Amino acid sequence: MNEEMPDEFWQGVEQFNAGQYYACHDTLEALWIEATEPEKTFYQGILQIAVALHHLSNRNLRGAAILLGEGSNRLRRYPLDYGGIDVDELLSQSAALLRALQHIEPEKIAALNLGQDKTLPLPRVIKVSQEKE
Repeated sequence: MNEEMPDEFWQGVEQFNAGQYYACHDTLEALWIEATEPEKTFYQGILQIAVALHHLSNRNLRGAAILLGEGSNRLRRYPLDYGGIDVDELLSQSAALLRALQHIEPEKIAALNLGQDKTLPLPRVIKVSQEKE
């Protein structure tokens, strides 16, 4: 792994945490296209989780669940912290959301206020140096 992640990566993290999931996807996809392993799969895992959250914001539960699983599977091969982020926490939060999605009644999704509703806790990318909230 490179000692430092590129500025574009951190821009993507900020977009992710601000709920700008489509912009995060675009930012990380540009890095992913040019990257080599192991960063390539790392970027892809995060951007797939971002796309899952974008699908969820459009009330596409199936797409959200599929991409949460795919992104998480890619990130599972990395250490607990990698690239300056807490991978373990992102995986834990993504798994909690996937479980919630699997148990929610589809007709209730339209009434949810994403990011505000505690029944669907949205993942955040936490920097390793940050305290967990």
